[in-house]
Amino acid sequence: MSRPRIVVLDGYTLNPGDLDWEAIEALGDVTVYDRSGPLSAERAQGAPIVLTNKDIINAELMAQLPELRYIGVLATGTNVVDLAAARQRGIVVTNIPGYGTTSVAQHVFALLLELVNHVARYDRAVRDGAWQGCPDFCFYVDSSVELAGKKLAIVGLGAIGQQVARIGHAFGMSILAAQQRSADRVRIEGVALEWLPLDRLFAEADVVTLHCPLTEATQRMVNGARLAMMKPSAYLINTGRGPLVDEAALGNALQQGQLAGVGLDVLSVEPPRERNPLIGAPRCIITPHVAWGAREARRRLMQIAADNINAYLRGEPIHVVNG
Repeated sequence: MSRPRIVVLDGYTLNPGDLDWEAIEALGDVTVYDRSGPLSAERAQGAPIVLTNKDIINAELMAQLPELRYIGVLATGTNVVDLAAARQRGIVVTNIPGYGTTSVAQHVFALLLELVNHVARYDRAVRDGAWQGCPDFCFYVDSSVELAGKKLAIVGLGAIGQQVARIGHAFGMSILAAQQRSADRVRIEGVALEWLPLDRLFAEADVVTLHCPLTEATQRMVNGARLAMMKPSAYLINTGRGPLVDEAALGNALQQGQLAGVGLDVLSVEPPRERNPLIGAPRCIITPHVAWGAREARRRLMQIAADNINAYLRGEPIHVVNG
């Protein structure tokens, strides 16, 4: 049996050079491009298997690729592929679930701990000579905040949200969860969950962290009204999707001192092309969509992508999102 041609349209974010493609190369003749964009049709021509992370594969592109039979999305979200058009053409589309649970949950607390302990600010102050010139054995750039006893509100209790709950519980935090039907409520062993309506959750939380999918119902769910409900001492963390937050409203809330701090790994437009009201806003930390990207998480993603292709080639596709 001949080896299929496999084209990776935008492999750089998954593998900037610290991994290899061996697991996928074992399954076919692989060509990897760092980025493709408008060259996608030319580069994928003749390939039955195409992998993409963020490069768009829409109905127009599919029409230019008559040999295309399988699209592997190198991420969990599948909005980069026209699933209906793929289904109509008999193209199997798969995604990669579960690879970044630990990595993203860890990053949530990296952001939160910086907001409450100011480690980077202290390091900069020491490097700038502030400690050397201090008359006391210590000095303060800001007050630190203990997490123990605080209320951690989680919006979205999927795998990542559940892992965040476990870590928060280990810090001694009380865990609040957005109200769900009783039949849909998850249980986390050893962690007590208090289920609250969304508005009350925002009002009572000391920390709100977002882990829900982006839908019409959740777009800009963090708006001016909900920000006004939050305590002035509260923190907001978003490692989910940028459009969950009304960025103009959040920027205004930060300028007005309505929140103690915000930690973001996502923005509504990535990379930010225009002046974003959150870049440079007071008490706002932003990382460039890297919560998912620990090397271990990307290695898991690579292996799951290979497993997906192998299952498809056996005629038993898994993780199909357009079935």
